[in-house]
Amino acid sequence: MAKLAPFFPKSNGKPRVDDRRVLSGIIFINRNGLRWRDAPEAYGPHKTLYSRWKRWSEKGIFARMMAGLAAEHGEQKTVMIDATYLKAPRTATGMAAKKGGVPDQAEFEDQKTIRGIVFLRTGGMNTKLHAICDSNGRPFNLFVTAGPVSDDIGARALLGPLPKVGWLLGDRGYDADWFRDALKDKGIRAVRGRFDPLDQILSPVTPGRKQRKTPVKYDRRRYKRRNRIETMFGRLKDWRRVATRYDRCPKVFLSAIALAAVVIYCL
Repeated sequence: MAKLAPFFPKSNGKPRVDDRRVLSGIIFINRNGLRWRDAPEAYGPHKTLYSRWKRWSEKGIFARMMAGLAAEHGEQKTVMIDATYLKAPRTATGMAAKKGGVPDQAEFEDQKTIRGIVFLRTGGMNTKLHAICDSNGRPFNLFVTAGPVSDDIGARALLGPLPKVGWLLGDRGYDADWFRDALKDKGIRAVRGRFDPLDQILSPVTPGRKQRKTPVKYDRRRYKRRNRIETMFGRLKDWRRVATRYDRCPKVFLSAIALAAVVIYCL
């Protein structure tokens, strides 16, 4: 609680119900995938839990928690980028997406950003979580899109708040010329595999697509460390309200992912 208390909003007027009890109830519901009305009586009225969860999610409190605590790690060497699919039942498909389905680069510049957490209204039966984590597999940047959105489109939103590091690890889904050029502008470097260890190029440690006429050389040894972000996705999906999206509002759903990341990696 000492780590989380600085991120709580100030109470105006009547004092709030015990923060520890309510936050424990919110964590219990998100971890076990329960309905709010099924919360144990020890955590108090379920309406109190839900109203606190909804209000703080809309204010971005849980996103600030994750971004603020993740910033303490101070990663300066290697980051990893990847995306994963999350289930979305009919209860999460009530908010319609913009006609066309796939946002463009201009739309990302108009989104609300809170310390690297970008919110975007999406719909559909599938949801895709895009994430960037540090070398130890701890997430510090999340982005939610509709399921059909490609990985490189999600990378556009994650590229802006990307910290200045030495290397970026990603799979073939991020092999795009614009992405490599953007990383060059940020000064992200990678060693050209085992071919010439003294020749440094401005490129991510990312293999090229099989359709490329000219193969892209990359550091295969360093690329093997990318399994840490896959492990991160697996740990986040252990929380049932993360593995299955029950929330219609993407901001509320992203708060569930941020809360899971805080409990798993920051506390």
